[in-house]
Amino acid sequence: MQSKKPLILVTNDDGITAKGIISLQKTMAEFGDVVVIAPDSPQSGMGHAITINEPLRLKKGDFFKNVEAYSCSGTPVDCVKLGIYEVLHRKPDLVVSGINHGINASTNVLYSGTMSAAVEGAMEGIPSIGFSLCSFDSNANFANAMDVVRKVVKKVLENGMPKNVCLNVNIPDVAEGEIKGLKTCKQAHAFWEDRFDKRTDPFKKDYYWMTGDFVAQDTTKDTDLYWIEKGYASIVPTQFDMTAYAAMNEIENWNL
Repeated sequence: MQSKKPLILVTNDDGITAKGIISLQKTMAEFGDVVVIAPDSPQSGMGHAITINEPLRLKKGDFFKNVEAYSCSGTPVDCVKLGIYEVLHRKPDLVVSGINHGINASTNVLYSGTMSAAVEGAMEGIPSIGFSLCSFDSNANFANAMDVVRKVVKKVLENGMPKNVCLNVNIPDVAEGEIKGLKTCKQAHAFWEDRFDKRTDPFKKDYYWMTGDFVAQDTTKDTDLYWIEKGYASIVPTQFDMTAYAAMNEIENWNL
């Protein structure tokens, strides 16, 4: 008797028409039954935001050939929640988010809608993966990332995932066949050195565009940023428990 195919929920933060999700859903169809629920407009930088002050709208559409797909007016996390409780009425066997158009390594994970969708899946006890291509080029080639996607998804479906953990996978933007391999590593310590470009609109009112530089403070050789720079795809096991366990004794010694 043939085994039942896994049910895979696909989402992203770049929107349902983005190049990355077009490539991702097609590859996921090689592994199981796919349902896509993705934002109807770009939601980059939304982090783990959810929609609570306005209605959520879900529209089924013919976005992909032979794949059930919906656009959602909300955030990536909204998409996962709606997928589980209103579309599938069950937990899928896998949540896959991306492929993001741009790097989500290091502390970018805190801002990323792509990774927040994967974290939400992990919070629900579902094996979940966020994939990102380290390129902001509008003509970025996502086809080169598919070998990494296939390898990681295959292993997750075979082996499962540790409880309350998802994977943050970042794929370097290199020529086809030049990804050197995959490295499981830690999240690098880096931060955005923010700046604001102050401008004036035609009504003489000030407004701001946020800009800045991403500054790495970690020079060790076991981080995602290190291996991406060396041409490897990085895999960082990511958890949503943000407790600083190493600091607990110090705070307890304050005798509050």
